[in-house]
Amino acid sequence: MTDCCKQGKFYPTFKCSSRVSGHTKAVLTLSSFEKGGDGGVPLNRCLQNITIYGNGRSVNAMVIDECDSTARCDADHDYQPPCPNNIVDASKAVWKSLRVPESDRPELDIYWSQT
Repeated sequence: MTDCCKQGKFYPTFKCSSRVSGHTKAVLTLSSFEKGGDGGVPLNRCLQNITIYGNGRSVNAMVIDECDSTARCDADHDYQPPCPNNIVDASKAVWKSLRVPESDRPELDIYWSQT
């Protein structure tokens, strides 16, 4: 468990996601979706595939969680602060498929599209 949320600190929240286009710009972040990880809980709109483009490569990935930036700092989200509206959390497998060296993690500018 991380200790990212600070008592009395206010965090920005977003009421909607950024606009989705053919290739939506975002920042890829490293996350764990294993039990007890920081990936959050599955939502009913998920389990759809997207294609992530980064580091000169692409990979198909399944969406299993949607970040709710208005409800964070809780056990379901590993007590992390609210996330921006342009983040794509990805497992180590996605990073490996994009062949991003560990030294260049945990953030990478990417594009993604629905498949």
